[in-house]
This record gives sequence, C-alpha cells and structure tokens, in this order.
Amino acid sequence: MTTAIASLSNRSQNTELSNSLTNSFLTYLRTHGYAERTLYKKKSVIASFLRWTMEKQFAVNELNESHLSAFLDRLAQRQETRIKFEISVLRPFLKHIGAEREAQNPPILIKTSNADNINRLYIEYLRKERGLAENSILVYSPLINDFITELVKQNGSAFINSLDAKIIQKFLLNRIRNRSSEYARLLATALRSFLRFLYLYQKTTIDLSPSVPMVRQRDKERVHGSFSPEEVEHVLSTIDLSIPRGRRDQAILLLLARLGLRAGEVVSLELDDILWRSGEIIVRGKGHVQDRLPLLSDIGESLAQYLNQDRGTTLSRKVFLRMLAPRIGLAGPGAVGHIVRYAVDRAGLRFPSRGAAHFFRHSLATRMICHGASIAEISEILRHRSQNSTLIYAKVDFETLRGVARPWPGKGGN
Repeated sequence: MTTAIASLSNRSQNTELSNSLTNSFLTYLRTHGYAERTLYKKKSVIASFLRWTMEKQFAVNELNESHLSAFLDRLAQRQETRIKFEISVLRPFLKHIGAEREAQNPPILIKTSNADNINRLYIEYLRKERGLAENSILVYSPLINDFITELVKQNGSAFINSLDAKIIQKFLLNRIRNRSSEYARLLATALRSFLRFLYLYQKTTIDLSPSVPMVRQRDKERVHGSFSPEEVEHVLSTIDLSIPRGRRDQAILLLLARLGLRAGEVVSLELDDILWRSGEIIVRGKGHVQDRLPLLSDIGESLAQYLNQDRGTTLSRKVFLRMLAPRIGLAGPGAVGHIVRYAVDRAGLRFPSRGAAHFFRHSLATRMICHGASIAEISEILRHRSQNSTLIYAKVDFETLRGVARPWPGKGGN
C-alpha cells in the first residue's frame, strides 16, 4: 500500500514538472517569434514524448539524448520527415530541461590546475583588455593551449618558471615545420601576445615576447579583386524589394557598399546605434572601439523601410534578425557572407568564395583611391588602426593604375 502511494506521488510530481517545463519552453519559443500554429505542432510532439517517458517510468528532469533515441526508435517504418521534425523539437526541449536543471542545482566548482587558470586568464585578457573579437580568440586560444600543454608535459606545474628564449624558439620551429607561412605567422603572433600577457600579469620577471622570431611574409604578393561601381549598383538593383528578405538584405548590402562595414559590425548593430535625429550610425568595431559614421540618405530610407514593415516585434535589440523563428539576431558574420553570395549570384556576377562581405569593403577602398583619395583618408573611412592594412585593401590592379598614371616626362613619353 505504501509503495503504491509513493508511486502515485512520484507520478503526480512527474506530471506537474512535465507541464511546468512544457509551458516554460513554449513561452521561451513564443518570445522568439514562433507562430502559434508552429507552437501547437511542437507542443503535440512534446506531449507525445512525455507520455512515453511516463509509461517507461523515466524521471522528467533526468531525460537526455539516449531517451530521445529510444523514443525515435519506438516505431518501425516511420516517415523520415516526421523523425526530423521530432528531433528539431525535442533536442531544444532537452537543452531547456538541462538549463532548468542547472539553474536548480548549480554545478560544484572543481579546483582547476595552474595551467587551466593561466589559459582562462589569458582568454579574459584578450577579450577584456585587448578587445579581440570572439573569432580572433578562437584562433589564438587553441595555439596557446597547445603551447601550455607542451610546457606542462616537459616541466610540470612549474612550467612558467622554466620559460626562456631557447624553449620558445624550439617550440615555434617544431610546430611550423611543413606548415604554411600563414600558420607560422599566426603562431608567432599568438606566442608574442601570450608572453606579453605573462609579463603584464607578473607571471614572468622579464618580457619574453621579443624572443619570438619574426616570420617572413611576402607583403602585397597578390592583387585583391573588387567590383566596379557599376557592378555594385547592379547587385543592389537586382534585389527583390517586394519581399521582406529583400528589404532586409538591401539595408545590409548598402551598409557594406556605402560605408564599408565589416560583416561582424553589421551583425552587432543594435537599434540604439541608429541616431535618426543627428543622422549617424554608431559602429562597434574591433577592440570595442565605437565610431560614428554618417547615416546616408539611401541607407536611412532602406533601414526605415525594413524596420517599419518587416522586422516585427521581438525582445532582441539587434537591427537585423533572422527571417524564420527564432526571431533573434543573425548567427554571425557568416550569415552576412551568405546574404552577399546570394545577392551576387542573383546579379550574375562572380567573386572569390572567401571574404564575401569584405569584397564590398575592398570595392569601396578601390573606388576611393581611383578618385584620388589619399591613403590616410581611406584609412579613416575604413577605420583601420594601421595604414599598412589600408595599403592592402586599397590595392588596385595594373589596368586601373594605367588609367590614372600620368605620362612619363620627356619626349616620347606615354
């Protein structure tokens, strides 16, 4: 009798928890722009899954990926489209359950090693002190983690005390053997950054960053391509402005083509960054630097049309949102690159597969230099920290140079 009462009590608690988790998950989806009809379909799948877990007497707050696999395999000869839909619903639902479980039972902090602490501090230094973008941190972090791992393997927990120029150079030379010059340059740059960090945070008594040898790099070894002004306008003219996606994409492409924004800067743009009264845009650039650029008339008109007609109501403060739920900001710079590639393909033009969004930025720099702008002026517009970067972006091909070059002085010059 006691066992039966306990079983009923557990079942009642399971049902109550199931309802609570389902409602909180649907509320989360609703705030991210999912339509009620879509939520109804998702709720049906979740209800079916939870009924199955109760029949199997699984605790709701302990559900994981293995339970999902068993649920999907419960019936034979099911439509693949139905299985994919159930996966698309239940995987996020399981993540939601996990997040709720962690909120109720925060993980116990485990004491980390000295090497882990150093690596964590370095990443915080890159993010907060140096202001590096997350993509740059993802490049630096594995390289330094490899360096730390190798040092710990050789010298144990006292690896920092053993650091000297010979060890650093040996590591660099071993790692770059049979690797590209770009990899060698990145590794050398990461090592210098890490060694400067160790000195600034008083982990080493001297700055060892000068001990990292310079990696030879062929400067300006190839000419970057660009679109002509006519091609840029052709891409913009072929956008389908009769649909919401077209109006959003036009605003994005105008920011790239007219102001030379980076893809990440477009993604980071927030509603409060558009200063309508003063006619300016606040751009969040590299190193947490904020610049004010003019809100050109065609950009302003395009943004206003997209914001009024297509963006809709959402909790997100990002200017540009995904077209399908969840209605949140774009996934990252790659999403902007996809938008550019789609527009360029639609216009019937071709360009290198990499750096799609940057292609418009370089086209702006090339157009400016062909109209007589100085390197300093272009550097200011593109917001470069160093004019060396401008020399690369503003490089033009030899045919363009012939068009602006003056005749050689003297008789017979041409």
